Amino acid sequence: MIKINELAPHFTAKAFHNEEFVNVNLSDYKGKWVVLFFYPADFTFVCPTELGELADHYDELKKLNTEILSISTDTEFVHKAWYDNSDTIKKIKFPMVADPTANICRVYGTYIKTEGLSLRGTFIIDPDGVLKAYELHDNSIGRSAKELIRKIKAAQFVREHSEFVCPASWEPGEQALKPGIDLIGKI
Repeated sequence: MIKINELAPHFTAKAFHNEEFVNVNLSDYKGKWVVLFFYPADFTFVCPTELGELADHYDELKKLNTEILSISTDTEFVHKAWYDNSDTIKKIKFPMVADPTANICRVYGTYIKTEGLSLRGTFIIDPDGVLKAYELHDNSIGRSAKELIRKIKAAQFVREHSEFVCPASWEPGEQALKPGIDLIGKI
């Protein structure tokens, strides 16, 4: 079972990225924040809305030293076919990882054995490879790229200011908390 504040499980997999088939190693992203963005399947209904929204915010995420790895149980060839046939998916510039054996999904706890698909799972990994946050959704509930970005910014803030914690809905520039002390001024 994966745990917060422990090393994220390593994996190597095939991916479709920049119109090519490539190998992706999680360890290649050391020094960056990484979001593993599990989704059920290509050619579905909610998935392109989520992936399209992530693609729209990808430049902002890259400015936050963050890489996205989207992952489904489809093959890299199905990812390419989806890319070739969908204007929304054509916007994607991050690796689309193939997990047809569901090994990555199993390790991260997103695999639905009876369906052969992944739950919607989002995992935020820090530059040291440590898992800082994750959430799992029922496949009928889409996620928000804006909320993901807010969580990454909060995780980055507490990494840089370890004496502080972030209250609910915290945004950069708002008050943070110092345990044992009242709210502090804006940072």
